[in-house]
Amino acid sequence: MVHKYQSPVRVYKHPFEIVMAAYEKRFPTCKMIPVFLGSDIIEEYKSEDGAIHDVERRCRLNVDAPYLLKKIVGVDHVIFIQKNCLDRRNRTLKIYARNESFSSRIVINETCTYSVHEENPDWTCFEQEASLDIKSFFGFENTVEKIAMKQYTHNIKKGKEVIEYYINELIKEGVTDLPRWRSLLPSSQAQSDQQSSQDSGVRSRSNSVVSNTSQNSHSSQSSLILGATAASITTPVEAEPVQCHVLAETSGKLDADYIERFLGHLTPVEESQLVQLRQIIQKTHKGKIPKDAHILRFLRARDFNMEKAREMLAHSLAWRKLHNIDHLLHTYKPPDVLEKYYTGGWHYSDKDDRPLYVLRLGLMDVKGLMKSVGEENLLKHVLWVNEEGLQRASEATKQKGHPVSACTCIVDLEGLSMRHLWRPGIRALLRIIETVEANYPETMGRLLIVRAPRVFPVLWTLISPFIDENTSKKFMIYGGNDYQGPGGLVDFIDKKYIPDFLGGECYCDVPEGALVPKSLYKEEYMDRSPDEQPLNVANSLYQTAHIIKDYPHEVLIQVPQRGCVVTWDFDILKGDVSFTVLRTKHTLSKEEHHIHHISGLPVSTQIIDKNMQVGRDMSIVEPPHICRDGDSVQGSHVASESGTYILQWKYFDSTKASFEFSLTTHKSKVMYHTELLQSATFRGSMASLQSSASGFSSLSIGTKQSLPMARKH
Repeated sequence: MVHKYQSPVRVYKHPFEIVMAAYEKRFPTCKMIPVFLGSDIIEEYKSEDGAIHDVERRCRLNVDAPYLLKKIVGVDHVIFIQKNCLDRRNRTLKIYARNESFSSRIVINETCTYSVHEENPDWTCFEQEASLDIKSFFGFENTVEKIAMKQYTHNIKKGKEVIEYYINELIKEGVTDLPRWRSLLPSSQAQSDQQSSQDSGVRSRSNSVVSNTSQNSHSSQSSLILGATAASITTPVEAEPVQCHVLAETSGKLDADYIERFLGHLTPVEESQLVQLRQIIQKTHKGKIPKDAHILRFLRARDFNMEKAREMLAHSLAWRKLHNIDHLLHTYKPPDVLEKYYTGGWHYSDKDDRPLYVLRLGLMDVKGLMKSVGEENLLKHVLWVNEEGLQRASEATKQKGHPVSACTCIVDLEGLSMRHLWRPGIRALLRIIETVEANYPETMGRLLIVRAPRVFPVLWTLISPFIDENTSKKFMIYGGNDYQGPGGLVDFIDKKYIPDFLGGECYCDVPEGALVPKSLYKEEYMDRSPDEQPLNVANSLYQTAHIIKDYPHEVLIQVPQRGCVVTWDFDILKGDVSFTVLRTKHTLSKEEHHIHHISGLPVSTQIIDKNMQVGRDMSIVEPPHICRDGDSVQGSHVASESGTYILQWKYFDSTKASFEFSLTTHKSKVMYHTELLQSATFRGSMASLQSSASGFSSLSIGTKQSLPMARKH
């Protein structure tokens, strides 16, 4: 496989002649490049007017490779061929380099170009492109490739130091300006010489680059070649920062200093991937292309695998064109219902200058919004928010003087319950997540989930498979009031900007939300299917049990190891019940259960034998909790030990306490769902999760002790 590398444009804020003079000062020897052992001139050409100077050399480099590799290949130095083509008339220098050693096993080609800046004739640009094709290398193909990449990165950095060092040396010597080339021949002869040079076919005029004199022009600074052959000679590259990015706007080329200022620090290989992907998009997509920051997000989302990033970006560009997303900010106006009842809005910024979005999800009437505006309009509103986030990040980059590529979001879950987990609502949420992940990658800088209730593990289990792993690592989840202490919001947001409803002093005008009036519901958005019941997915997620007096309903859960999380969620559809979680010392199986029937129909299942006693045979890990008719209960328990756990619902007779005569039957009805989250699956970022409204969960304590991601990343 051929690996290609393309550098961004490096700009020296010095004239071409000064850069060439600095370039020549490194030779014939350079203390900063000790691995260069010498060179022999193979061929040399000079035009009569002195404008053209071509030199081809065989260069020797010391091998900086592992000892075993040196022994196997049997060499201490490697040879490569370099041809320098200097055109003083057009102020260009081009360096062509290829390997001679092991050329049947490795093919390396590199071209480095010096030229005059298109907008400023007193500045000099440097560009570099290379290819590496390792066919075979004694079984060390991966090792050679890693050495090449390591040296490529090192040489580019070193090259900047070398060229800047000699530019400063010239300045110290008082050389700040050198005259441009002027022909010493009569004009007619010079013109003829120029034409002859062009017709020879041995030199390239556009973007040419090379050294000036035959004795001092050992410009064998091929980064990739030297890297692939495990050498450490350097390549002249970067210069001092440029305050503008004219090249990126006028010629479609990316300026290295523009990347540093507006996109952030990238390694040379990452810069190369960005430059190449940008060039591909320019060729394949006519007209407007995405901003560089947007292209970079897709590369980061695919770990700088250019082909995967290209495919992802191409699909996204087609999606944007199909739905006219580029004009969404200017054409979309939120409906009045969303203006009033959608509980989200922008609120200042975090400590990293990222735009801050606040979403009070626990107060949002998801069902009411969907029945008022529909799933499509809800998705469109979320996309509009994302587009505004990109715009705000871009503006922050310009204003703050450093790259801002993402946003921070606070999600307040106070008030969240199973009634939010309505199947059409979950379906819409998953669609929104899928759409955002595919088209707005790496836009979430940090997600701070606060006041998470005990139903959250259930919600997380449903949505986490649809969230990219890199994105989920940016989640911080707090239960109760833990977000107010050390390690909470103050670590990420300036105290003066923390919203008032989260204990801060800053007024936040994000709508508080309310139930959407049914008068605003629209017929086309009404769902007549059985989906009206909370998250009753295909009638398989939730089970129903009738609990008879003296005959509890019990669910057996085998916990394989400490740290697993037992979760439960149930609604009391009829009557009152007492709910308890126990752990038994005995090994039980589902085959040992007893099924109770009414009129021949199974109604409840009993696991615990009547002879078993608390204290002797089992222990209570969650004490009995009385749940009333109509209650929706969610909870979790972090297992401190492995073993057999039992969730138990018992009929509770509330009339005993009031001495009232009850005409009701001694039977309750529960709809429930339970799940065991493995310790590796239950991410520690859910660490301080607890219920401020319930005192019968050990989740908060257990999580802090056992889940490493609880701490701030």
